[in-house]
Amino acid sequence: MPHTTPLHWHAQNLWQQLEPLLPGLSVEVVARVDSTNSELLSRARGATRRQVDVLPCLLVAEHQSRGRGRQGKDWQSSIGASLTFSLSMVLRPGDWSGLSLAVGVALAEALDPLQGSAPPRLGIKWPNDLLLVDGDDPGRKLGGILIETVPAGAQRMAVVGVGLNVRPLPQPAGKAADAAHGFSLGQANLQELHPGMDAPTALARVALPLAQVLRGFEQHGFAALRPRFDRRDLLRGYRVTTTLADLPEGLADGVDDGGTLWLRTANGRLPVASGEVSIRRSPPPAGG
Repeated sequence: MPHTTPLHWHAQNLWQQLEPLLPGLSVEVVARVDSTNSELLSRARGATRRQVDVLPCLLVAEHQSRGRGRQGKDWQSSIGASLTFSLSMVLRPGDWSGLSLAVGVALAEALDPLQGSAPPRLGIKWPNDLLLVDGDDPGRKLGGILIETVPAGAQRMAVVGVGLNVRPLPQPAGKAADAAHGFSLGQANLQELHPGMDAPTALARVALPLAQVLRGFEQHGFAALRPRFDRRDLLRGYRVTTTLADLPEGLADGVDDGGTLWLRTANGRLPVASGEVSIRRSPPPAGG
């Protein structure tokens, strides 16, 4: 059913929260755009050509007509059923490695604060997916992260794109929920975790923690966030397949301080720094 109730984004409140961390920030909400990432990348490239300052921007779209995931794959969204936004800002980290995992930590902690020793409901699938965990199952996909960078004069601007399912999304006939990634995770949404939550409420929940983690990453890199990621690492202990020809599969064995995934294989413990990874649905035997 099409969404007809107007969404109230409280952009002024968002700006007041974020501007101290992101001086010069603008907050924009648009009804429709091809892709929030593409729009902000285009603006940054134009500003660089004109040799003007590139200021931070939070761009929220109620609908993306050409939303993108990693490697140019489509990201489906629907008005009211999805939260799609991008945050652009100049970043000066000593090492960019692990940035998507850092963003995943920020989102997961904001939407699913840990309660004592209870296991998290939101986990992170390397390198850029948020999954809602169902018991012993690896989980169903709730959201994704797309990070792109562009030169900004002598500096570099990061555009951090986020897509979250808020309510159930209609699936095209004959298309698996995550077919673009070569396997089916199934679909989850935020209302399973927080009944009644809408897209503006979700944005208000994640925006400030995201900005705080990005500033922390700029100063300390991923290593400082690694223990927090480890608690939500959904790949560890599962057999996975990869898109790398020389490393087709292995047993996921955590990430290092640079955010590189490591697999235990018949040829030893080997790194996976790029590509796609698919989870095998059954856990490995004990001691695998």
